[in-house]
Amino acid sequence: MNPVVVIGAGPQGLVAAAHLVERGIEPLVLEAGPGAASGVAEWGHVRLFSDWAELVDAASARLLESTGWVQPESGFPTGAEWIDGYLAPLAEALGNRVRYGSRVVGVSRKGRDRTVDAGRDEQPFVVHVQFADGGEGRIDARAVIDASGTWQTPNPAGADGLPALGELAAVEAGALSYGIPTSESAAAFGGEHVVVVGNGHSAATAITLLAPVVREAPGTRVSWVLRRGLVGNTFGGGTADELPERGALGQRAKQAVDDGLVDLVTGFRTEQILHEDGRVVLVAEDGRRLDPAARVFVATGLRPDLSFLSEIRLDLDVRLEAPVRVAEEVDPNLHSCGSIRATGAADLAHPEQGFYIVGAKSYGRAPNFLALTGFEQVRSVVAEIAGDHEAAARVDLVLPDTGVCGGAGDFDAPDAVSGAGSCCAPKPVSLTLTV
Repeated sequence: MNPVVVIGAGPQGLVAAAHLVERGIEPLVLEAGPGAASGVAEWGHVRLFSDWAELVDAASARLLESTGWVQPESGFPTGAEWIDGYLAPLAEALGNRVRYGSRVVGVSRKGRDRTVDAGRDEQPFVVHVQFADGGEGRIDARAVIDASGTWQTPNPAGADGLPALGELAAVEAGALSYGIPTSESAAAFGGEHVVVVGNGHSAATAITLLAPVVREAPGTRVSWVLRRGLVGNTFGGGTADELPERGALGQRAKQAVDDGLVDLVTGFRTEQILHEDGRVVLVAEDGRRLDPAARVFVATGLRPDLSFLSEIRLDLDVRLEAPVRVAEEVDPNLHSCGSIRATGAADLAHPEQGFYIVGAKSYGRAPNFLALTGFEQVRSVVAEIAGDHEAAARVDLVLPDTGVCGGAGDFDAPDAVSGAGSCCAPKPVSLTLTV
């Protein structure tokens, strides 16, 4: 029988393979990179919010224990430690079921393009692959689980979702990069002006790495650019966050701002990036300019790569590019509570029977994806593929609350009058006090 093809040997792809093996279904994991969790390796210096107990899936632990592996003790590993202590051993335990240097460039139904209905569901999937040695191949599959993630497709600095004028040239010149600096690369900008663009946890992490440089190296300046005209939930839920490390990160970033180590620039929507005399200048839509900077770190989130799925019939939300039923839970334009429900096979299904998008990619452009979310997704999806509909429908996870109330809020409203009420607190009202 044809294997179930899993796209990506990251945390969710490897766990999906472990669940398939446990159910007696042969997986084939196709990874574009040279090793296990190649995407995680690129942010290996970053410490996770989750404890080890929340970073190891049960089925993969059972597979690993048969090899003599011992689960790491409690603590908050970096991405590199997560790979060394769990993901790389898991890939090794899966053996030749994982193929590296195998980039998926297309998925379709055998002999059927997207327009053909007749006999579609009876045909196997065909996965088109480009290999690192320059060769190519086609693999028939009984089902496909896309766990390719979003790491390779960061959002640009441009406020309209497209690269700002001059952004790509700044990247080529080495003056702008996407993601989070290491402590060493942050220290290299001592005495310089550095800009961080973004509103989420990645941006906050970059700020906490750069703030000590401001203390230690005279003349260092850090500008933190937010597109919105309000601070809103930039600093997270603090002590109300049920992942304490996530809440503490936001508070450390807030402290850096309060201490004057970081200049917060709000309502700045980048339209153009000028590269002048070895420095970059960000220009906003309203004409404002930041002072010339030695480096810009863009941490504006990630988006799914759907280019190789053009022949697959998908049911995606028009805003987030996530499966519609998942988007209803995670859309930051609508979501008003700090916690969301876990999602499973029914939420992840598409009109193309047997095809699923799981992991961070299932959230589309929405943030705050947790490893636990993906573990529950793949458990449910594999159960559905195996025909265990009862297990697929069961929910085995309650996600931790972020401690953040309110959705996206008004785009430019001051904090004091932003947005409507949320599930956590009533809408603010004005009171007249008589003394």
